[in-house]
Amino acid sequence: MRVLKPFLIVIFLTVFNFGYSQKIYTEKDIQIIPKPTQLLINKGVFEFSATTKFVAVTDFQKDISNVLISKFEKAGGFRPQLSTSVPQSNFIQFKVDQNLEKEAYILDVNSKSITITAKGNAGFIYALESIRQLLPVVIESKNALPNQKWQIPNVVINDKPRFQWRGLMLDLSRHFFDKNYVIETIDRLAMHKMNVLHLHLVDDQGWRIEIKKYPKLTEVGAWRVDQENLAWNARLTTNPDEKGTYGGFLTQEELKEIVKYAATKNIEIIPEIEMPAHVSSAIASYPELACFDQRIGVPSGGLWPITDIYCAGKETTFEFLQNVIDEVITIFPSKYIHIGGDEATKTNWEKCPNCQKRMKDNGLKNTHELQSYFVKRMEKYINSKGKKIIGWDEILEGGLAPDATVMSWRGTQGGIDATKQGHDVIMTPESPCYFNFYQGPQNEEPVAFDAYNPLNEVYKFDPVVPGMTPEEAKHVLGGQANLWAEHLPGPKDSEYMIFPRLAALSETLWSTKESRNWNDFTPRLISLMQRYNYLGINYAKSAYLVTASSTADLAKKQINVTLKNEFPNPDIRYVLGDKNIEHNPIKYTSPIEFKETTILKASLFQDDKPVGKTFIDTIIFHKGFAKKVSYLTPFNDNYKGDGKTTMINTVRGSKNFHDGQWQAWLVNDMELVVDLEKQESIQEVTIGALESQGAGVNFPTQVKVLVSNDGITYKEVGKITRPYAANVSSELKDFKISFEKRNARFVKVIAYNLKKSPKGESSWLFVDEILVN
Repeated sequence: MRVLKPFLIVIFLTVFNFGYSQKIYTEKDIQIIPKPTQLLINKGVFEFSATTKFVAVTDFQKDISNVLISKFEKAGGFRPQLSTSVPQSNFIQFKVDQNLEKEAYILDVNSKSITITAKGNAGFIYALESIRQLLPVVIESKNALPNQKWQIPNVVINDKPRFQWRGLMLDLSRHFFDKNYVIETIDRLAMHKMNVLHLHLVDDQGWRIEIKKYPKLTEVGAWRVDQENLAWNARLTTNPDEKGTYGGFLTQEELKEIVKYAATKNIEIIPEIEMPAHVSSAIASYPELACFDQRIGVPSGGLWPITDIYCAGKETTFEFLQNVIDEVITIFPSKYIHIGGDEATKTNWEKCPNCQKRMKDNGLKNTHELQSYFVKRMEKYINSKGKKIIGWDEILEGGLAPDATVMSWRGTQGGIDATKQGHDVIMTPESPCYFNFYQGPQNEEPVAFDAYNPLNEVYKFDPVVPGMTPEEAKHVLGGQANLWAEHLPGPKDSEYMIFPRLAALSETLWSTKESRNWNDFTPRLISLMQRYNYLGINYAKSAYLVTASSTADLAKKQINVTLKNEFPNPDIRYVLGDKNIEHNPIKYTSPIEFKETTILKASLFQDDKPVGKTFIDTIIFHKGFAKKVSYLTPFNDNYKGDGKTTMINTVRGSKNFHDGQWQAWLVNDMELVVDLEKQESIQEVTIGALESQGAGVNFPTQVKVLVSNDGITYKEVGKITRPYAANVSSELKDFKISFEKRNARFVKVIAYNLKKSPKGESSWLFVDEILVN
């Protein structure tokens, strides 16, 4: 085995032979993600052609060779051949070295041959993925490119992963994704050298795995009443007698196909069978699994608190779960079964005579210990089948099962506590491992969970927490991204949330901590994104977006706008007014000052060209700017905005209602007066409002404008009425009331709150600005 110094780069001078100049490769030309552990660049290249031979002696080597061969066939118009004997030159050969670690590989490329050395199949797969990324990005093309040279540099790569668990969780319950999408995801995980796909198969909103002994789980539990026209958390309680039509499930045969295919990519499929909570779909199918045999419908959307959970006092509950596990382990050969264990609201256990008897018989002090009993009992059964359990960090409550592995999602503390007790841990804290969070400014993004997790934060992730002892750190198996699917109705929506954040995560879990560098990663990411284009992956371009933050200087009567971008030392340029962003843009260096209504356009530039979506905003000054506001109904203390200047500072709020630019009223109407300080000629008043029905925020049902010169006697000059309408999106809207021009000093605005949503919950009213013109 060759031992190389980390990142030793040897660069040779160009050699001229009869006028031919050969490209010299440098470290910048090596665009592999995740970054290899050790790399040596030598002089020269290896060129693939129709006469290139893949020397494969096992069926597996032939299969993985054919994956790359098929790319040459499509993009290059030629097909390298398989061979069982080694020719003199122009070949790729696999060699086995039992001394290497399981997933390690050595890739040795010279002008005559390529040798891949690994302990077994995993290393061979990852070496071929590195070859793929050494090739031009057009290797991903589905159309032949006849004049393309298919060269890679002569390199020696000695590579291995830092962590053994490099995972992604797909939530199939909240929205169902079929076998084809799961298999596509497996291909993409392998491309990024990830090795675990965790399938969240059971939750309140859908049971997605066929269990032959309990057919109602998929006849009933896999289908919910279609309320996709409503925001996730605004959906109504389902009548158990109403037939569900929205959903689906995977048969056992389909899941076996998925597992078999994943094995060819060195990916282990981990099934999650939730217990004791997040099981409304099971209880809707078999009400006797609940404490009081309650009949419920499969929830169509958000559910909180989660009170319909398995009864821990009935023996039939454990009989049911053991029978389910028996079928699950015939499908999944994985070492682990994930049992969930999170967010169980135990109010029914407190009242259930069966649960109380269980607690008394077993000397359990409280329902936390009852949950621990539940988990330990199921662990014992799962262990008897030769499997280990994983649970979310709530399984720590009441005492942890002996051989359980903890998946720490509520930050890292659960993982820290578990390692101190000697348990293995997979770190997956919400920030930055929840890929259902926004990755860019909410105004520019599809609806997601109301939190922020951009690409650069994912890249900072490290599963080993500062302060851990070396012994504790040994228990950290690795990390995982979780993609909860409440807001993801289809595969393209799912792809958008996964990529390119998965690329950042793959490097944090594979590459050495010392080698990771954001400035080095971003140029390689741009190359990978070009591959995504050819592969048809609907990846997010959020990292390219320019974002703006504005502050009002009311004393100077101006607005200061700061521009930024995720990339290091970004080249941001902007224009003012209705100019083209490519026509003499100004380089951004410091906050831009505005004293009058102006259009601002800005973009990230690369190679003197704008990239990504152009940021466009209009900074609007109006007659109410920097004037006084009197509140006749006070705003809620939780949403104060900028205080009494919020409504007249021209700084607009975003779809993120936590951005500090919104004032809000819960149930109450908004009523306020803007004092223009002198009589002004006015003919229009606009109020900016937000609707996010999933969060209980609704547009006003009516807006009235009244004017006065003395501040005592008011006259109504206009109103808008807007009845409630279901809205699945988060939306910003200006309500504009126009009227005959008149002189007035005081402007009273009343916005009427919906009061109660159709779901029966108290309604919020959010307003960011009152514009008077």
